[in-house]
Amino acid sequence: MFSSLRSKTVIITGGSKGIGKGIARVFAKNGANVAVVARNLDAAKTCAAKIKNENGNVVAFFGDVQDRESMKAVAYEINKKFGSIDVLCANAGIFPSAPLEQMTNEDWDTVMNTNAKGTFHAVQACIPYLKQAEYGRVVITSSITGPVTGYPGWSHYAASKAAQLGFMRTAALELAGDQITVNAVLPGNVLTEGLEGLGNDYLEEMAAKIPMKKLGSVEDIGFAALFLASKEAGFITGQTIIVDGGQILPEN
Repeated sequence: MFSSLRSKTVIITGGSKGIGKGIARVFAKNGANVAVVARNLDAAKTCAAKIKNENGNVVAFFGDVQDRESMKAVAYEINKKFGSIDVLCANAGIFPSAPLEQMTNEDWDTVMNTNAKGTFHAVQACIPYLKQAEYGRVVITSSITGPVTGYPGWSHYAASKAAQLGFMRTAALELAGDQITVNAVLPGNVLTEGLEGLGNDYLEEMAAKIPMKKLGSVEDIGFAALFLASKEAGFITGQTIIVDGGQILPEN
């Protein structure tokens, strides 16, 4: 699809499942060297092995986005393995539900530390290598929830996803002089492993609320990330792409 990504090295945090796995598959199929980073190394290895069977060049790495030193270490190892870091897909995130009146400080901090601070840690760890690349790219997985919409039980999640976009805009300004772009993809309802277990009736109800009458696929998010990571998207920075099948468009 985009030949400019062939042989480029792409890091995907939270890459072992869900949207991250879809992003990894899309980049691998387009010839990139893919580093799947996750806290669960076994899950990352399973993901990498499956994509390798589809003729992708994928390696699994342990990394915890909540830990700055862990991200520095994994960035070093990935650069050592592939000889460069060209693209960071800062995708790691969690979305536990907690009603506002019952939410604890620990609930809030865990989500913010993973989704918002985790993005900061991942980007900061990769900056030295992105500066050395032919062109550097950062693609953040945010969400429509927070930046555009709200959802009961997800006030901490919504805050973290809005925070990612504030971070993105200033990071884009700071890194523009090094020809590094920083953008974000905002998924709507996407069919992941977590949703599959909720049953067909629930999935059909979710799909009915989307103008295109279907849930997005993890690959849909992957293709949006692929475009933003390409050489062809080099004059786009500090921007967002909503990938939701028109979910946010209806007035009621």
